[in-house]
Amino acid sequence: MPASAPLPHLAATAAEPPSEAPLCVQTLGAFRVWRDGRVVDAGAWERDKALQLFQFLLIQRRRQLDKLQIVDRLWPDADPEAADRDFKVALNAALKALEPDRPARAEGRFIRRSGMLYGLDMDLAWVDAAALEGAVAAANACLSTDIDGAIILLREAALLYAGDFLPERRYEDWASGETERLQALALGTMTRLAGLLVDRNPLESLHLTQRVLEIDPVWEAAWRIQMEAHLASGNRPLALRSWERCLAVMRREIGLDPLPATRAVHDRILAS
Repeated sequence: MPASAPLPHLAATAAEPPSEAPLCVQTLGAFRVWRDGRVVDAGAWERDKALQLFQFLLIQRRRQLDKLQIVDRLWPDADPEAADRDFKVALNAALKALEPDRPARAEGRFIRRSGMLYGLDMDLAWVDAAALEGAVAAANACLSTDIDGAIILLREAALLYAGDFLPERRYEDWASGETERLQALALGTMTRLAGLLVDRNPLESLHLTQRVLEIDPVWEAAWRIQMEAHLASGNRPLALRSWERCLAVMRREIGLDPLPATRAVHDRILAS
């Protein structure tokens, strides 16, 4: 994504690209692609292997891989001859989907080859997952000097997380690690934001913790912040209710009581 491009929220409809970048990709919560402001129809990929190849390259970001590395991750059970054929067919189909007017044998605009290496030209692309990471990194960089700026950036990151990374690929070996990594980043981001907002905006803090706990009910830091946000709102009974729910969930899901830090918040509420 060019440095001058904005960091917008995701498009409300498939017809609206989320950025002015030549290639825009939503990977969180759903998969959508826009080329030069127009949505790429799902049928344009022609075959699932072309879509797999493009999505795998999205995970790599600026990293380039050779063909053998790519086919080993995507189609590890294919024999070498079949894997080589599948790669060529998938690459051609992906290039056609992204650039239907590309002259034959011309270099790809978005999928670039450098010698035997293949990768995406991320300077031409806006990808929601990359934008989320960029917002979090920028927030971390200014957290100690500009809390208001960090909150704005963390809100942008939380908004970008519309759901699981490539939800239709959540059980694919080549995508599952990225799914888990981005979910952990998003949950940590929303929890941190909720913590910063406990006293400033306890209602927003409560909404954030509820969102975290709907995704991962044993994300214990969110329970602590939820208890504190209820207390900051002047609702001691709901703060104690959050403790009871946390206790029940932790015992049911992982067979353990909450951490001492969580119990300490409970004790502080009791003493208030």
